[in-house]
Amino acid sequence: MTHAIRFHAHGGPDVLRWEQVDVGEPGPKEVRIRHTAVGLNFIDVYERTGLYSSKLPTTPGREGAGVIEAVGSGIRDFAVGDRVGYAADRGGAYAEARVMPAERLVKLPSAIDDRSAAALMLKGLTVQMLLRQIHRVRKSDIVLIHAAAGGVGMIAVQWAKHLGATVIATVGSAAKQDAVRALRADHVLTLEEDWVAQVKSITRKRGVNVVYDSVGKDTFMQSLDCLRPRGLMVTYGNSSGPVPPVAPLELSKRGSLFLTRPTLFNYTATRSALQRAADELLDLAARSVIKVHVGQTYPLQDAARAHRELEARQTTGSTVLLP
Repeated sequence: MTHAIRFHAHGGPDVLRWEQVDVGEPGPKEVRIRHTAVGLNFIDVYERTGLYSSKLPTTPGREGAGVIEAVGSGIRDFAVGDRVGYAADRGGAYAEARVMPAERLVKLPSAIDDRSAAALMLKGLTVQMLLRQIHRVRKSDIVLIHAAAGGVGMIAVQWAKHLGATVIATVGSAAKQDAVRALRADHVLTLEEDWVAQVKSITRKRGVNVVYDSVGKDTFMQSLDCLRPRGLMVTYGNSSGPVPPVAPLELSKRGSLFLTRPTLFNYTATRSALQRAADELLDLAARSVIKVHVGQTYPLQDAARAHRELEARQTTGSTVLLP
């Protein structure tokens, strides 16, 4: 019998339970994956707490890697034994196995191991969306990346530097600065200091072209103050809590700013869009242009402990759960 982490009510990490589940056989154009590694993300926390709604009971988890162990009818591009990874638009990854639509999978190159792939798919595709689609980062750009010591942040710093941008990064504490400096960020600030004043000093009061902010409530308004006229604010996470309602006039009086709140799956909605983004991401990872930092691993059964430490800001880089 297959096991999975499930929760029957929204709440703290203690609602996560290790239970037996019936995975079943894949239907038409579906495959069954035996997971070898599962990625941990803040979206899993949002789903567990009820910030993002889900039908209960449910299994969280949006990214994983594994081996195909069964295929349904109508499958041409995948076969039993293929190594695959995915970023899913719904939960289900916190399981030893799951059934998924084949069109949402990508094959993994031999140069990328399963743990790296599980830490890379949702986070890396998110960065591809941020830096290559929402705002195509150029050599002349100065970008501000919050939570730079996290899984998405570390990938974003490396990719932005590869594109030639000047990178100003923020971290939650001084203890995390060295890890981000090692990624060649030009400036690494902490949220414990007056980082807005430092950004203005670094940019000679001109401001940055774009802010990438997954922190949310605690950094949103200050981030607007870091932008140059007609700059772009990209808010894509809520690790400190959701951003309160913002009057459009706030954007006007700060220099006709632009604001977006993207969702990855709007940018990878078609098979071709997903494959293009994944091809670019996996190529950079296979060539070590982007190096995945798996800062910690936990047995999948210990998902509750992983959630506690993620929420307490005790993790660095990506976290992987091992079935």
